[in-house]
Amino acid sequence: MLSLRSVFLFAVLSAFAVAAPAEHTHRVKETVLPPRGWTALRPASPAHTIELRIGLPQPNFAELEDHLYAVSDPSSERYGGHLSKEEVEALVAPHPESVHLVEEWLASHGLLGDALSRSPAGDWVTVRVPVSLAEKMLDTTYHMWTHTASGDSIVRTTSYSLPEHLHAHIDVVQPTTAFSRFTPMRTTYHSFRANATVPQSDGAKIAVPYASGGQVAASCNGTITPACLLELYNATGYTPQVPGQNKIAVTGYREQYANYDDYHKFLEELVPYATDSTFSVVYINGGLNNQTLADAGLEADLDTQYAFSLTYPTPGTFYTTGGSPPFIPDDVEPTNANEPYLQASSSLAMAWLEYVLATEDLPQSISSSYGDAEPTVPYSYAKRVCAEFAQLGARGVSVMFASGDGGVGDSDPDPATQECYSNDGTNRTMFIPIFPASCPYVTSVGATSEVPEIAAWFSGGGFSNYWTRPSYQDTAVTKYLDALAPETYAGLYNPSGRASPDVSAEGVNFTVVWELETMLVDGTSCSSPTFAALVSLLNDARIASGKSTLGFLNPLIYALNAGTVTGFNDITVGNNPGCGTEGFNATIGWDPVTGWGSPNFGILKELVLSA
Repeated sequence: MLSLRSVFLFAVLSAFAVAAPAEHTHRVKETVLPPRGWTALRPASPAHTIELRIGLPQPNFAELEDHLYAVSDPSSERYGGHLSKEEVEALVAPHPESVHLVEEWLASHGLLGDALSRSPAGDWVTVRVPVSLAEKMLDTTYHMWTHTASGDSIVRTTSYSLPEHLHAHIDVVQPTTAFSRFTPMRTTYHSFRANATVPQSDGAKIAVPYASGGQVAASCNGTITPACLLELYNATGYTPQVPGQNKIAVTGYREQYANYDDYHKFLEELVPYATDSTFSVVYINGGLNNQTLADAGLEADLDTQYAFSLTYPTPGTFYTTGGSPPFIPDDVEPTNANEPYLQASSSLAMAWLEYVLATEDLPQSISSSYGDAEPTVPYSYAKRVCAEFAQLGARGVSVMFASGDGGVGDSDPDPATQECYSNDGTNRTMFIPIFPASCPYVTSVGATSEVPEIAAWFSGGGFSNYWTRPSYQDTAVTKYLDALAPETYAGLYNPSGRASPDVSAEGVNFTVVWELETMLVDGTSCSSPTFAALVSLLNDARIASGKSTLGFLNPLIYALNAGTVTGFNDITVGNNPGCGTEGFNATIGWDPVTGWGSPNFGILKELVLSA
């Protein structure tokens, strides 16, 4: 018979056995080569704090994808029958066993209860830990890395491991191996010219058959304004009918602040009928919107001024997502004790995505003018970020991304000076896709220039090395590739990859007010909010007719262009040089410079109302 003391001791030992699971052997989960231009300085300070985001598998994602295509394909009986927030969350929820094992692992490192933050679906778990603990959990060593060209610094590792029994229950852990440039999700405005004058029309017109009234003010060939875009894209005279039900949004990162004084001056000078317009601001992850004039962001001003003026009086939202800025380490310790990268690069999209996916009522059209070179975002992480965009599409949100300003890579046609290299250790020249524009669940927007339109020389386009070509692109992209001369750019791109862009819009000589001065700006950063604004107007027309919003656009766009009346203005002149080549050529039909071309709102409105 056991003594009372023996019973107590047995109970205590049993409790410890439950609280401390058996040791498991670590096995490498992911290893990458550091991208060109990054150098390891020294081991990271053990006290440096990082936010580890742990992505649990989504076993039913294929079912979500099926739903996404069913509600986005105009030939489907379910077209427009978007899912609710709760339905989407149920489809991406992890398996209970994954949740249990991951929580058990975290608890074994003293992380439980309030130390854990979970996404609404439970597919992401976030913990804030010192580097010393992260290294123990991941059996790795973090280093301080510096980017040679910019001097930016970052805490990263090139390899991490997980207990072997967790490999099937964790898709990704970051920040670990993601080396996106520390200039967060680099803005895609290509250039700007200061001290421009507000364009004054002398009444001269240029004949453009697809424009409103078949002509566009001649001044639009040198300076683009909202009036130019409405004329050019056959939207003059359309007044939003249900602004209380329809909304549009743009995103801001990297301390890009949308200035109200700039916005109102822009309206006074170029959109006088909208001078009473304003926009709301949503602050995410400590984001700010500083109104000191010197802190006005050119990108944020550009996005808000065009997206919201073109859709007036549709309510506009500016999402400002915060994150620690770059920091320069001293000889002993980093000067910033917080992990800056994850909230300040292409992965910064995750902070924004986490917020919007947890929100019930969302804008129906969202534009983002940011992106990273696809090779700098590890595939495991890019795949999960892309999957989040699929969730938005399934809920009826149209998401548009600028396709980038480097043509097929770096905009440099000179083989002697180009800087497009692989990140697989071979250092071979290759075209560089842009992410998230390369994600198959978003609409990638390229750029045009001039009136009538030709392809903008910098328009980002090409083929993803991460995602295979989605079925909605098969016919159009295969036709383009079959027409290329044999061996054209062989080995420089992935012909079976997701192709970009999908569409395009003007992107050169946009009149913008920045720091109360009038500027001219170029870039696909001009194109994306312009296209998003026209999508918002289409959503307005559908809602007013008792129909659903358009949601994920790409199946509709490619289906429309298979017909005789497409709703797009085909761009057949121009190319997008880069990586020591002249890039691809614009041609009849889809091409990897301008996609299907620019929108004709008047025709598209009739087409989407009949869908």
